[in-house]
Amino acid sequence: MFADVFEMKMVFRAMSYMLGTIIIFLAVFFMFTDFHIYQTLNWVREMLGYSFLILTMTLSLIAIYCWLKISSEKQSEHKFWMAIGLHSANGIMTLALTYTLLGISLGIGSLSGKSLSPETVQIAVQEMTTNFSLAFMTTVIGLPLSTILKAFLIITHNKR
Repeated sequence: MFADVFEMKMVFRAMSYMLGTIIIFLAVFFMFTDFHIYQTLNWVREMLGYSFLILTMTLSLIAIYCWLKISSEKQSEHKFWMAIGLHSANGIMTLALTYTLLGISLGIGSLSGKSLSPETVQIAVQEMTTNFSLAFMTTVIGLPLSTILKAFLIITHNKR
């Protein structure tokens, strides 16, 4: 019973760290830009999509949970949680690169089957660059996030 309560506390603590970091990041972002919250959330939804956000947040939560377990568990269990945390962080990197390739493929695919003429080229290029934006924004978000999570995991593991 006590172990189950302790595990739930650890899950909620991981969620608090993740959501707190997101809120602090957004607060700093809003402080330095003229964007409004609805404008930003709409841009994130359009640019990244729900599937990327949900998968990235799930993998981030797992990595943060593992980081907390490494911080609080006995030395004998560190390798187990370290392996799971690193796989989760690598999963974020793989996800980002997969969405990058998907966005590029969608961008190139949007040109196929269209006859390009001076009248239609602007619309075709606009559609292609929208898909390229998806591609590169997932990389810009996923790779640094993966690196930061790996750094926390490795530094904490080596310190303990």
